Amino acid sequence: MPLTFRKRVAPKQKESPAEAAHIVSAASRRRKRARGAEVLEFTLAFLPLLAITFALLDVSWAFFAKSTLQYAVRTGVRTGITITGTQATAAGAGVCLADMVKATVQRNSLGILAGSSGLSKIKVNFFDATGDVTAAPNANAALHVMQVSVQGYSLRALVPRIYGWGQPVDNAATILNASSADLIEPGSDIPCIGIVP
Repeated sequence: MPLTFRKRVAPKQKESPAEAAHIVSAASRRRKRARGAEVLEFTLAFLPLLAITFALLDVSWAFFAKSTLQYAVRTGVRTGITITGTQATAAGAGVCLADMVKATVQRNSLGILAGSSGLSKIKVNFFDATGDVTAAPNANAALHVMQVSVQGYSLRALVPRIYGWGQPVDNAATILNASSADLIEPGSDIPCIGIVP
């Protein structure tokens, strides 16, 4: 059997109650200081992070709204340049091209252009080689250009913008515009124009 040697350990001396209290109170003070430092560090890191998050949400919301409006007007143009008089008549009595285009834009705007205030921001214009022919009776003739636009939509900020300590808070809305145009397809079944722009 191999021999093993054990290191001889001196018996631990007991601490006096005063020494034990001193050690506990010193450890307690270190923990309290560390806790206070953690709270301060969290606050100093969290506030800028919160401001950056709100700014990111605000910019993302603006991009989303702009791209949604752009998609809606593009869909409205595609509807307007391909619609026939038969389709307009089938949609209901008194429904004309401009009404169907505006309804399409409103339907595809995901609620951004809801109601009569949203409808009033949608414009339908017609152009030919000479310029704007929106007021002409044959404005939607074949090979004219149809333009559908959303003009003057006010996008409110999700959170107030603060640019500096001494400057006032900016609550101003961002004005968004979107437009799309395309050539009207030739055909013999031309729908009524309706109320434009």
